[in-house]
Amino acid sequence: MLQTSEPSTLRNTLLITAFDVQKLFFQRRGVIAISCFSLVWLFLLIYPIHGAVELLNNPNFKDFIIGFAQMSQTEKLLNWQVPELTVYWVIALYLYPMFSIIITADQFASDKQRGTLRFLLLRSNRDSLFFGRFLAQMLIQTILIALSLLATIFLACYRDIDLLLPSLSSSGFIVIALIINLLPYTALMSLLSLHANSARQATLYAVLFWMLTSLGLAILNYFFPVTEFLQFIKPGVQLSDMLNTQGAGVLTYSMLPIIQAVAFLALGRVYMQRSAL
Repeated sequence: MLQTSEPSTLRNTLLITAFDVQKLFFQRRGVIAISCFSLVWLFLLIYPIHGAVELLNNPNFKDFIIGFAQMSQTEKLLNWQVPELTVYWVIALYLYPMFSIIITADQFASDKQRGTLRFLLLRSNRDSLFFGRFLAQMLIQTILIALSLLATIFLACYRDIDLLLPSLSSSGFIVIALIINLLPYTALMSLLSLHANSARQATLYAVLFWMLTSLGLAILNYFFPVTEFLQFIKPGVQLSDMLNTQGAGVLTYSMLPIIQAVAFLALGRVYMQRSAL
């Protein structure tokens, strides 16, 4: 029985993942979401990224930034070979987590409210549905990251074709780092979406989670400084440290988000198995 059930679980998980990804490209709602995402990044490419590149290419501006901030905080960031990727890295590092909370908020909430979640569970087990939806959201976000990064590389090559190889060599590390950073956000939304009755409610739960966690940990750390390590409960606590990295260095802080994602997924799985859906 074990030999037949395990492959079936894996197969169902992959089928659910593939189905959810297909919805992004073949259903009206998914096409609208991609269009909105594309317009946002088109605006970012034309204005913040393109405009900031001109400043980064100015030696006087670099000297000003280095003198204004601590050298250790800006040295690696300002020495990226492709300025477009420098600005992309800064924007994407903080913007994609917010995108992730919004676009992954409806993993289960709408299906639960409409009653279709029970219909799906009649044809698949709970593990397949839970992890299939999570993998689908991660794959969708990977596609979006790749598209935005390709557009940034195109912008850099349009300015200087010699930047193609440096762009490609740096972009691989950027994609991996951004995907790893989004793991805990997506896993947390998997958990919250199971409890919420709508995507909006799941998003509200996420905001409350960050507000209450930040406030509670700040108060706890004030009275008991030894509890400072509990800050690592919050997803994204490592983002400010990752800012001044480049190349393979962007993967230095990858272990924390992976651990956070595993913890949230474990909680989500327990909730999925024990709740009356």
